[in-house]
Amino acid sequence: MADYVLAIDQGTTSSRAIIFDKSGSIISSGQLEHEQIFPKAGWVEHDPKEIWNNTREVIGQALSKANLTRHDIAAIGITNQRETAVVWDRNTGEPVYNAIVWQDTRTQSIVDRLAKDGGVERFKQDVGLPLATYFSGTKIVWILENVEGAREKADAGDLMFGTTDTWVLWNLTGGVNGGVHATDVTNASRTMFMDLKTLTWREDILAAFGVPASMLPEIRSSSEIYGTAESNSLLREVPVAGILGDQQAATFGQAAFDQGEAKNTYGTGNFIIFNTDTEIVHSKNGLLTTLGYKLGDAPAHYALEGSIAVTGSLIQWLRDNLGIITNASETEALARSVDDNGGAYFVPAFSGLFAPYWRSDARGALVGLTRYVNKAHIVRAALEATAFQTREVIDAVNADSGVPLTELKVDGGMIANNFLMQFQADILGVPVIRPVVAETTALGAAYAAGLAVGFWSDLDDLRKNWQEDSRWEPTMAEEERERLLRNWKKAVTKTFDWVDDDVQ
Repeated sequence: MADYVLAIDQGTTSSRAIIFDKSGSIISSGQLEHEQIFPKAGWVEHDPKEIWNNTREVIGQALSKANLTRHDIAAIGITNQRETAVVWDRNTGEPVYNAIVWQDTRTQSIVDRLAKDGGVERFKQDVGLPLATYFSGTKIVWILENVEGAREKADAGDLMFGTTDTWVLWNLTGGVNGGVHATDVTNASRTMFMDLKTLTWREDILAAFGVPASMLPEIRSSSEIYGTAESNSLLREVPVAGILGDQQAATFGQAAFDQGEAKNTYGTGNFIIFNTDTEIVHSKNGLLTTLGYKLGDAPAHYALEGSIAVTGSLIQWLRDNLGIITNASETEALARSVDDNGGAYFVPAFSGLFAPYWRSDARGALVGLTRYVNKAHIVRAALEATAFQTREVIDAVNADSGVPLTELKVDGGMIANNFLMQFQADILGVPVIRPVVAETTALGAAYAAGLAVGFWSDLDDLRKNWQEDSRWEPTMAEEERERLLRNWKKAVTKTFDWVDDDVQ
C-alpha cells in the first residue's frame, strides 16, 4: 500500500515537489527556482522547457531525500501559477515562444481593442472576469499575432495552449507520445474562455478573440485520474489525479470547503478566496468570480477572489533590483528597527492595480518621502503595502458577501514574517491565523489527488488534519488604523493615469 501523495507546485518563481503523508504532514521536498525574464518594461516571461526540466529534477530530489520510490506514491497532484500562458507545437513538443507570465502587461492594446465593443466587462457575466492583461486569453492572442508562423500553425491545428498545469501534465504523461492535454475547472476559469455555468469553452468568445478551439485543453474536474506518469519517469504508472490553480489549491489546503470560509495567500502576489458554495456570485466591488473546486462528478463550488499583483515580489524587487536587502528574512528586523513608516507609502503597481481598482494605467509609486526616510522605513513601507492592499480587498469581500469576516486564515511564504502578520491583524481589526502546515498550496493539490484514488475518504478526513499554529490579535487603536488607511488611499491615487500611449 502506497503511504504518500506527491504534489507538484509549479509556481511563479520556482517549481517544487512535496511529499505528504496521510496526516497532511510534509515528508520531504525539492525546489528549484527558474529564470525571471524581462525583455522589456512590463514584459515578464518564463522558459517552459526550463520549468519542465526543473519539475523532473525536483521530483527526484523529493523522492531521494525521503528514500522513496514510485511504489510509495499513491497519486500525483499538480498546482500552478494560473494565468501564465504556454503555447507549443503538438507534433514536436517545442514551445513556439516563452511562457507569458500572469504579471505581464504587454497585451493592453489587445484588451483595449476587445473592449471597444462592450467595455472591459464585455464577457464578465459569462466568465466572471473583466478584460485585463492578467488573464491568459489575451496572451494567446499576442502569441498568434506576433510569433512568426504561429497563426498558420494554429489554424492548421498544430498548436496547443495550456497554463502551466497543462504543460506539466502533458509532459508528465508522455508529451508527443500520447500526453494528456487537459486542465481543471479552476485553471480554465482564468482564461476568459470558460462559461461559469456550463464549465465548457465558449465558442463565441473564442471567435471574438480569434483563438482556434483546437488549441485548448479538455476541461476536467479538480479531482479525478487524468492519466499516469510516462514509462521513463521516476513516477511511472503513478496516477496523476488532482489539479487546482495555486490559489484554489491553497484554499483547499486550508480546508475552507464551505460557504463563507476564506483564506489569504501571501506569495508573489496576494490572493484572497471567499467560498460561495455552489452559487455564482457576481461582485459589485471589484472582485472576480471564479471556480473554487470541483470533485469528480459532484457539483462545482464557486468563489469570489481578490487578486493583488505585487506583494512578495516587491520584497524580491528590493533585493534584486535595488540591493536594499540580500535576503527576504532581513525585512522583519529592519521593519522593527523603526517606530513607523516615517511617512513613506509604497504602492507597488508594477503591473497596474488589480482588485479592487482594476487600473491598468497605474504604475508603482513611493510617496511621502523626506530626508528623514531611510532604508528601514522603505522596507517597512513595502511590508505594510501588502497589509494595506489586503485590507482593501477584504473590505470588498465584506461588502459583496454582506457577512464581515471575523478572522483571516493565511498561508504562503510571507507569513513567516511576524511583523507583517501583526500589522495585518492591526490594519484589519480581526485575528490572523497561521496553520501548522503553511505549504497549503501543495497540500491542496495533494488532497485533490488523494481523494480521487481513495487515499483520503472524504472532506471530513481533510478537516481533521488542519491545525492552528499561531494567532495574531489586533492591538492598534482605531484612530491610528484609520489614519494609516487614509494616507494609504491617498497614496494609491498618485499611481493613477500614469500610462499614456507613449508610456509603458
